[in-house]
Amino acid sequence: MNDFQFLHTSYEQTDSAKSGITNSIKLPDIYLVEDDRVLGTTIKKYLEKRLNLTVHLYFTPTECLLELDKKIKTETVVNQTPFCLITDISFEAGGSDGLLLIDLLKERGHHFVSIVMTGFASIETAINATKKGVFHYLTKPFELDILSDLVTKAFTKKLNVPTSVFTNNDLLQGKVNQPLSQTPAQHLFQSKFKIEAPTADDIFCGMVGRSKSMKQVFERIRKVAASDSTVFISGPSGTGKELVANALHNLSPRKAHNMVSVNCGAIPSELLESELFGHEKGAFTGAISSRKGRFEMAHRGTIFLDEIGDMPLLLQVKLLRVLQSRVIERVGSNEVTDIDVRIITATHRNLEESVSEGNFREDLYYRLNVIPIKIPALCERREDIPLMISYFLSKFVSADGRNNIEFDDETLELLITYEWPGNVRELENLIERLVILKGGNQIKISDLPAKFLKAAPQNLDSYKSIIALPDEGVDLKQLLSDIEDSLINQALEVTGGNKNQASKLLSMNRTTLIEKMKKKGFVQQLN
Repeated sequence: MNDFQFLHTSYEQTDSAKSGITNSIKLPDIYLVEDDRVLGTTIKKYLEKRLNLTVHLYFTPTECLLELDKKIKTETVVNQTPFCLITDISFEAGGSDGLLLIDLLKERGHHFVSIVMTGFASIETAINATKKGVFHYLTKPFELDILSDLVTKAFTKKLNVPTSVFTNNDLLQGKVNQPLSQTPAQHLFQSKFKIEAPTADDIFCGMVGRSKSMKQVFERIRKVAASDSTVFISGPSGTGKELVANALHNLSPRKAHNMVSVNCGAIPSELLESELFGHEKGAFTGAISSRKGRFEMAHRGTIFLDEIGDMPLLLQVKLLRVLQSRVIERVGSNEVTDIDVRIITATHRNLEESVSEGNFREDLYYRLNVIPIKIPALCERREDIPLMISYFLSKFVSADGRNNIEFDDETLELLITYEWPGNVRELENLIERLVILKGGNQIKISDLPAKFLKAAPQNLDSYKSIIALPDEGVDLKQLLSDIEDSLINQALEVTGGNKNQASKLLSMNRTTLIEKMKKKGFVQQLN
C-alpha cells in the first residue's frame, strides 16, 4: 500500500454519500506558514470558510516543524495522514527558509503536498522549488480564489481526494461554474514565465537572449567587433559559438570580404595542414594541382577555427607562427605568403586543462586568448528558454499555422527545468521534431522523449505510485512485459515505424528490437 492508498480507500467508501460528505470523512489538514500576520490570518479564514478545511497557522518554519514532529510521533506509518503545506519562501527571522522547511519535513518522513509563496520571484527560486517537488510556485500578490483552486487541485491530484468532496460541498455551490478539479489553475511558471515572442531587443545577430549573461555576451561582441584582435570563444557544444563568430565578422569593417570557417576536429590531421595553408602541385600523392588554403581564402576577411582544442600539436606550432608573423607557407613550397586576416577560435574543451596535460601549447593558448567570450550553457540562462521556444516555433511552423503546437503548463515547466546537455541545438531540434510529428496539437509530457522524464526530479514522486505494490501482489513478469510492449509501441509511433530510430530511443540494438517485436507479435510494424 503506497503513502496515500489508505486515504484514497477511505474516500472511496464514502464517495457515494449524497450530502454532508465533508463531515463524513476526515480530510487532510492545511499547515500554513506565513510571517505576515495579517496575510496569514486572512488566508486561514478564507480557506476554512471556502473549502471547509482545518488550517493551522504558524508564523515561523520552526514552529510548524516542531508541531508536525509532535504529530508524527503519535501516528504509525499505516495511519499517517498526509497534509497540505502552504509556506512563504523568505522570512524576516534570520536563517528561516520555506524551501529548507520542505527538505526537513521530507527527511523526517512526513507525507505532504506543498505550495510555496514569495514576494520576490526569480527564475532561480522557481527552479529550486520545482526540484523539491513543489506543486505550485505562487507569486505575491495573488487572488485568494486562485490559492483556493490550487489547494483543491493539490488535494484531488496529489492526495487522491475525490472531486465530489469539493463539488458536493454546500459552501462551494453557486460559487463556481464548473467542478474545481476542472477549473483552470495556474501551474508553476504560468503567470511569471510564459512562452512569449522575443522583442527586437532580445534578438542579436540571430541569437536570442534576455538574460543578464547573454546581454553581456552581446555587449562584448559590439565592443570588440571593430578591432582586429584575436577572439577566443568558449562554451559547451550547441551554445552557438559559430553565431558569435559570424556576428563578430558581420559587425566588423571586414564584412565585405570572406569569412571562412574550419572545423579542426572534423578534418583528418594529415589533411588539416593542407586545408589551412594550401599545397603545391605534387606536394603529396593526389596533389594534382596547386590549391589555396583557408587562410588565403580569408585574406582581408575573417577565419574561424572551430574546435581549436582538437588541433594536432605539430600544427599548433605552425599556427603560432602565423599568429606571430602573419605569413603562411603552402605544403611543398618554400615561399611565404603574406596574409591579412582576423583570427577567431572556439572550443568546447577546457584549454587550460589541456595545457596542463600537455595536449595544447601554452604559448599558443595565450596568443589565442586575447579577448575571451564565454557563452553560458542553456541551463545557466533558463529565463531565455520560453523566448527561444517561441523563436523556433516561428521558424518551423508553416505560414498558415496549421502545424502550430502549444505546451501545457507541466510540459513547459519540465522544459524550463531540464538540464539541456545539448544546449540551444538540442532545444531547436526538439521543437522541429515536435512540430513535424505533433503539429496541430497541445504537447503533453508524454509527447517528449523519454530522457526528459528521466531527468525530471519533480516526477520522482509519481514513479513511486506507478510501481507501488498492491496488497494482493502482482504478476511481475507480465507487468514488465506489458511495460516493455507499451514503450516499444510508443517508440515506433514517435519514429513513424523507423526501427533504427526506435532502437536508439530505447537504447538497444536494432536486431534486439526486431527480435523482441517478432517474439511479441508486432507483425504489422515489422512489415
